[in-house]
Amino acid sequence: MSTYAVGDIQGCYAELSQLLEKVRFDPASDRLWLVGDLVNRGPDSLAVLRFVRSLGAAATVVLGNHDLYLLMVAAGFRKRGKDDTLEPVLRAPDREELLDWLASRKLFHTEGRFAMVHAGLLPQWSIAQARSLASEVESALRGPGRQVFLSRLQGNDPHEWRDDLEGQDRLRVIVNAMTRMRFCSPSGRLEFAHKGPVDSAPEGFLPWFAVPGRRSLAHTVLCGHWSALGYRQVSGVVALDSGCLWGGALTAMRLEDGCIFQLPCSARGRSKSRV
Repeated sequence: MSTYAVGDIQGCYAELSQLLEKVRFDPASDRLWLVGDLVNRGPDSLAVLRFVRSLGAAATVVLGNHDLYLLMVAAGFRKRGKDDTLEPVLRAPDREELLDWLASRKLFHTEGRFAMVHAGLLPQWSIAQARSLASEVESALRGPGRQVFLSRLQGNDPHEWRDDLEGQDRLRVIVNAMTRMRFCSPSGRLEFAHKGPVDSAPEGFLPWFAVPGRRSLAHTVLCGHWSALGYRQVSGVVALDSGCLWGGALTAMRLEDGCIFQLPCSARGRSKSRV
């Protein structure tokens, strides 16, 4: 049995299929870990959702910002963006089943020495604390209050975590850190304006994984989201978003031995704005 962790797919179903064929993925014996952003901007989000859902327990998925965007758009709480390619999902006859399945995915996953999250973890969060905080968001998405949660999710405030945060402010910081963060301050203040490489950090901010004393160092953290970073292993982090959508590659890591597999991709993004 092998476990393959794969970077952001963003609707690039053909490339996902080719990569899984390349590694000879067998859902009867192997497992697939997906770091989020299954959907949007690529050409076939519907096929990606249907395929991953069909894998059942063979697939472990954490939610990315584009996955949450789909849930907000479908619920009527977010305006469509100009690079949105979600119309086939929204018009699909199995739309509600797919949306319910997506909303029931994890925000953060841990197993053995590995932890998986879409964007990152604030430096003051231990793995155990992050797991507990993610469960608060997962409960909101899976429970009767899902619509209220989605209606209040969009926004950048508060910019900094405090243990005494409550209600939607608390949930929004958790989501923003785990699905949108690239840079933060040593105290854990979030910064959303900069999306470039690690050396483009604004004054007073660092890549989240480079903050000294980060409390999640005991695990290897698998993440995506940061296509400008590309595939990289640094400071106990394996970054797997190598920009398939933008003409980079779709990357998989076999967790048992660390072997890396990559499939070159053709540019599919209709905008130069990588979010």
